[in-house]
Amino acid sequence: MTPKNNMKATQPREYSKNEFDLFNETEENIEFLIECLQKAGANFTRQHFFLTIHSEPVTEKEWLAAADFPHRGYGEGLWFHAEKEEPKIRELDLYISGLVRQLNRLELFTMGSCDGHGKRYASIIFRPGVSMDKAAKLFSIISDKKVRVRNQRLILPHSREELLELAEKALNIDGATLELETEEIEKQLFFDQLEEILNINGESGNEGKICKHAEKILAPLVDHLTFDSKGNILAQKRYRGGNGPTILLNAHLDTVLPIDPGRIIIKEKNIWTSSSGILGADDRAGVAVLLQMAKNLEKSRFSGTVKFILTVEEEIGLVGAQHVDEYFLWDVDAAVVLDRRGTGDIVVSCGTNGGSSDTRIWAAQGIQSVNLSVGYFNEHTSDEKLDVEGCYNMVKLVEAVFERARELRRALTGRDRKNCILQTNF
Repeated sequence: MTPKNNMKATQPREYSKNEFDLFNETEENIEFLIECLQKAGANFTRQHFFLTIHSEPVTEKEWLAAADFPHRGYGEGLWFHAEKEEPKIRELDLYISGLVRQLNRLELFTMGSCDGHGKRYASIIFRPGVSMDKAAKLFSIISDKKVRVRNQRLILPHSREELLELAEKALNIDGATLELETEEIEKQLFFDQLEEILNINGESGNEGKICKHAEKILAPLVDHLTFDSKGNILAQKRYRGGNGPTILLNAHLDTVLPIDPGRIIIKEKNIWTSSSGILGADDRAGVAVLLQMAKNLEKSRFSGTVKFILTVEEEIGLVGAQHVDEYFLWDVDAAVVLDRRGTGDIVVSCGTNGGSSDTRIWAAQGIQSVNLSVGYFNEHTSDEKLDVEGCYNMVKLVEAVFERARELRRALTGRDRKNCILQTNF
């Protein structure tokens, strides 16, 4: 349940942060919601079709306990109201009920589901006539794992906890979005993630919030993730057996200054600026590209190992990068740093005019390194701007590099590790 900005009431209404519109809910669903809120110990008031929650949010674990009950999911023949297209939320397996509801909201009508009960894959059966191409398209947008289509059934290789995340992601999709080309949808979702990252504070030495955000996105996509003694995020993932090069993807988490309180991001076509103070695209744009690549690699043909390093305190002297343990870099064949101004630069030297980046540290370790433009200009000033199309194009460029992994491996074979410059034809 999320606050809504519009409703079918006769009078417009301003919504507070914890006020929710129940106008389109059935009375049965409202009763179940209130029952769960009471079991979870939430403090709330209801006035007609408005619900206001006064207490702090309950944890996901507490909410699942409140929404669960013995034998939930055993009402197989009673999943839908006879006169409506809407499933009975009480009758569905706990971990898949939210996802089923979102599918029906998008008119991808279902007739059966199972969350796998932690023993097998989850599955959803769709009604005859539902476009399975459109259903599969939705999951290609919200899921980093490939689903299988069998007639009118989707097989989901997700844990029950991941099903909850899919429901949350599906909540942000509308029917019109599903009519767009997949590339346009992916681009818009990237822009949404980029905007969220730009609005998280985290100047040098105060990167806690952006660290937690990046960890939440990256952790499910990698084999291992940890924080080193300095607070850098170090992660690793082997793809398709790992029989290929080991590539480092790097960006830095800190901004040179805090984000001004109350500022808004001004969007003029593909150019974003800040209404006050820095935009923070240096290097949040690079962070967004790195996190998107972690998602995209799940579906790519790349075979090899990728190491991800998100550093802290880059803006005050590459401090975080200098404290990364050397052992984490020993097997790295090449480093791709996402922290360069402009939209077309591919810098293959250790430093650049007017400053430097973490590239300098990796090159000093003998790693062939490249620093790529991620779309920002006028960094460190109130005139900072970001070309978001250029930023997204860098996602596609890096994606293409990994798709050509065999050529990349040949380019790296036999090179002297003491040469810090990576020169390829990508």
